[in-house]
Amino acid sequence: MAPAAAIAASIPLGAAFAAGALPLSVLLAFVGILFTAWSIGQLARHIPAAGSVATYSAVGMAPWVGFLVGWGYTAMQILVLPLVMLQLGFSVAGTWHSEQASFSTGNWWIFTVAGTLIVCWLVYRGVRTSTRTGVVLGTIEIAIFLGLSIALVIKAGSANSLSVFTTHHANAAGYAGMSGVVAGGVGVLLAFAGFESAAALAEETRHPRRNVQRAIMYATVIIGALYVFTTYAATVAFGPNRFAGFASASNGVPWDGLARGLQTGLWVLVLLAIINSTLACANANTNVFTHTAYALGRAGVFPRWFADLHPRFRSPRVGVLVELLIGLAVTLALGFKYEPEVAFGIVGTAIVVVIVPIYILANFVCIAYFARHRASAGFNWLSHVVVPLVGAAILVPGFMSVAGITGVPGLRFISALTSPYKYAPYVMAGWMVVGVVVLFALRARRPEAVKAMSDIHLDETAAAAVPPRGVAAEPEGEAA
Repeated sequence: MAPAAAIAASIPLGAAFAAGALPLSVLLAFVGILFTAWSIGQLARHIPAAGSVATYSAVGMAPWVGFLVGWGYTAMQILVLPLVMLQLGFSVAGTWHSEQASFSTGNWWIFTVAGTLIVCWLVYRGVRTSTRTGVVLGTIEIAIFLGLSIALVIKAGSANSLSVFTTHHANAAGYAGMSGVVAGGVGVLLAFAGFESAAALAEETRHPRRNVQRAIMYATVIIGALYVFTTYAATVAFGPNRFAGFASASNGVPWDGLARGLQTGLWVLVLLAIINSTLACANANTNVFTHTAYALGRAGVFPRWFADLHPRFRSPRVGVLVELLIGLAVTLALGFKYEPEVAFGIVGTAIVVVIVPIYILANFVCIAYFARHRASAGFNWLSHVVVPLVGAAILVPGFMSVAGITGVPGLRFISALTSPYKYAPYVMAGWMVVGVVVLFALRARRPEAVKAMSDIHLDETAAAAVPPRGVAAEPEGEAA
């Protein structure tokens, strides 16, 4: 989920719309994602699978739905590496330039390429190495931003106010009131993307029915609470009445400015947290891509060589190579054609325009699965109908905003996307059209490959005790 990178770059994008009511935007998005996390967690408990949301959709609705979800999901996941590596590049280069003017911000690509190589090496070494690294990096970044936010709240003193959780300070030009609050949630949705990543590691996890669901819910609750608190701290410290300009403050690195306002030298910790965050996020999402591609390759949906495992590390090595090549190509091509910050926005738009519909669909998949397969045992109206419907409803306006879909009744504040960001939805739509063509080709030539989308999960009895692939069984109670 890259909490530090999200706090520093993604969430502040919403300030231009929600202004001083951005904490309310974060809170609403948190609720929507939390309900969706519950739906996905319920599915993970019954369908442990490397195919994660793709397999859930295939089982809950139909194999062809699972195919299209998997097709879009892998494209989204492969773009996360370019997204966060672009941020790594411009954040480090920009901060270095601020401290030493002779160092050009044009050298951003050095850090981007280095970060990409490090992440792909970690994933190539296997899931145990890469996930443990992610836990360490994630703990560091959370501690830094939590400590900084506590200091900002203390410094704000009498300026602390719960009014930022109302529309009172939603005063951005053209986005006053609730319309600004909803529009401000777009960057927040990008910040939450990835909460479901643990689902793809079901086949390497001991007791996946229990532990994967817990991982999804714990990640969402802990990071969601962190987002709400840090956004509140930034708002009251910066000033809610002028918060609309927060994202552009301090040369586009507003949290760097907040840290410098507390004490000289704290900016180093902020930069360290951002570096940690980008590496941890890229590491986690590369794991998700390679494991989802592995599952699709094993099913025959993707080329079979995606299911090839390294003989020693048991990592999906072909997927790692594909991620490395595509990641570098997208990052460098967009970064050099546009500024890396602009390229970050383009890739971010492409990711959200795909992942939010998948999250919305996951809520309906939860309803369908429990109605069809668990109606006589385990079905609960609140958990399997009400919660998914609310989660889907909250996410719809966010999708409309990020896709630039105008003219929707009740959402007239949404504006069309400008160039070059407007091209991202068309590119992703084109990718999905290709997916439909491939789907029809597979159904005509190899229908068993599409059907296998609903079969690539662990069986009912073995799933609870399967050890990680290639790893000896551990004592009872230890997580893989």
